[in-house]
Amino acid sequence: MKQWGNDIINFFFPAHCHICESPLASHEKFLCTHCIEHLPRTGYHREPRNPMEQRFAGQFPFEAATGHFFYSRDSSLAQLIQDMKYRGFSSIGNLLGEIAGRELFSAGFLSDINCIIPVPMHFWKKAKRGFNQTDHIAEGISKTSGIPVLNALKMTRERKSQTSLTQAQRLENAKNLFSIRKNIDLGRQSLMLVDDVCTTGTTLASAAKAITDNFPDVKLYLFTIGVTF
Repeated sequence: MKQWGNDIINFFFPAHCHICESPLASHEKFLCTHCIEHLPRTGYHREPRNPMEQRFAGQFPFEAATGHFFYSRDSSLAQLIQDMKYRGFSSIGNLLGEIAGRELFSAGFLSDINCIIPVPMHFWKKAKRGFNQTDHIAEGISKTSGIPVLNALKMTRERKSQTSLTQAQRLENAKNLFSIRKNIDLGRQSLMLVDDVCTTGTTLASAAKAITDNFPDVKLYLFTIGVTF
């Protein structure tokens, strides 16, 4: 009966792809198969010393880094990120995480990882938005890989918008932005730190340093759904 009800709703109010706006098939959610296939993959998870790894080289110890899709302000991925963060479609994060998780898993990128850590949002900002999009991305990766999610970090203060800041100001703005939650022991674990988009990388670097400064024996991997080019 429930499926019949869903079919009737979909007949009169069909869901549409968030990119091309074509009607979705019954097995599709948020994106049609064609648009999923044509999201611009970076392939960085197969490329040692890729451009994302070079952004963080020398800042803190890590094993590998990858951003799954190329990101720009006028890209299809940017539209999805906007819909996810500001238009009430938080589950787009789960979908993007599932897509990336399947592709990372099949390529062996996740084979050494035993824990996924999402970059947190400040408490007040999360309360206002209702969710942290990075949690949804991490949950999507976990669903397809079986690797558990651990909320090991907290944001210690609200961060100013970085849009109009210089690189030096961005670095200062993100300095000491995160800390480890109480009673969390990450020692000797292999972790993947997850965020939504890497632009300058200052936020991701601050979160990574909070981990490596407290647990220098961890094996740290970095992942974002989008990365600028």
